[in-house]
Amino acid sequence: MGFFDFFSKPKKEDLDPGLEKTKQSFLSKISRAIVGKSKVDEEVLDELEEVLISSDVGVTTTLKIIERIEKRVAQDKVMNTDELHHILRDEIVGLLSENEASTPSNPEQIANEPYVIMVVGVNGVGKTTTIGKLAHRFKQSGKKVVLGAADTFRAAAVDQLIIWAERTGVSIVQQGMNADPASVAFDTLESAKAQHADVVIIDTAGRLHNKVNLMNELSKIKRVMAKVYPNAPHEILLVLDGSTGQNAYEQAKQFQQATEINALAITKLDGTAKGGVVIGISNEMQIPVKYIGVGEKMEDLQYFDKKTFVDALFGSHFE
Repeated sequence: MGFFDFFSKPKKEDLDPGLEKTKQSFLSKISRAIVGKSKVDEEVLDELEEVLISSDVGVTTTLKIIERIEKRVAQDKVMNTDELHHILRDEIVGLLSENEASTPSNPEQIANEPYVIMVVGVNGVGKTTTIGKLAHRFKQSGKKVVLGAADTFRAAAVDQLIIWAERTGVSIVQQGMNADPASVAFDTLESAKAQHADVVIIDTAGRLHNKVNLMNELSKIKRVMAKVYPNAPHEILLVLDGSTGQNAYEQAKQFQQATEINALAITKLDGTAKGGVVIGISNEMQIPVKYIGVGEKMEDLQYFDKKTFVDALFGSHFE
C-alpha cells in the first residue's frame, strides 16, 4: 500500500456539492455565450474567452485554451455549439496534463526518515485547518503524526494547532507565542525521531508584507530541519484560499519567489463561484495542485485529480 493511498482518487459525486456554485456560474455563462448560435465562430470564441476570464481561470491560461479550440475549429471547418462543452472539457484536461510539474518526494523512497511537510500560506486561507485535516487523514491510515507549531507570531495560530492536535489525537510540539520558529521546527523533528514518527507537519507564519524577512525565516527553518534530517522538508505545501480568485494566484507567485514550493492546496472552493482559479494556478505555476478543500468535514480535503475536477465542473454536460 502506498503512503498516500488513503487519499484515493475522488469520485465526481465527492466533488459535486463543493463545486456547485462554480459549476452553476460557469455553465450558465457558457449557455449565455452560445444562446442562439449554431456553430462555433469568432464571436462565440470571444464570448467564451470572456467567460473563462470572468470565472477566474486567468488570462494566460484562457488564451491557451482559446488557441487550442481555434485550431480544432480550423481543422473541423464547422463545429456545432452543442459540442463546445465536450471540446472545452477535453482541452482543459489536456492542458493541465501537459503542464503538470513533477510531484513531491515519494515517501517510500525516503529511508529512515519521517515524511516532513512544511506548510506555508498567509493568515486566513485555511492553513491550520488544512494541517488538521491532513493529520486526521494520516492518523486514520495508521501513521504516527507529529505537528510543529512554528507560526509563533500569533497566539491564535499556536492555540488553534493545539486544538487540532487534541481533536485528531496526534502529538504536537509548541513553545508558545514569540518563540523562535526554527527552534520549534528543530525540536519537532527531534521529537519525531524519538517517537519514530511517520509524518511531521510544520506550520509556519504567513506574513507577506516583507518578502525578504519571509524568505529569510523560511530558509532558516529549512536549514535547521536539515540538521536533523538532511532531506527535510520533503514537501513544501502552499495553502491558498480559492474564494479569493486571482488574489490566490498573486499570493502563489509571491511565495514561489520566497521559497521552493512543490505542492499546492486550494481551500474553500465550496463557498465560492471562483473554482476556475484551480485551472489557472495549476497551469501557470508549474507546481502540482495536490489537495482541494470542498467543505467543512474532515473528508472534504480531497486529493486533486484533474479529470474528476473538470468532469465535476461540467456536470451533466459530460455525464
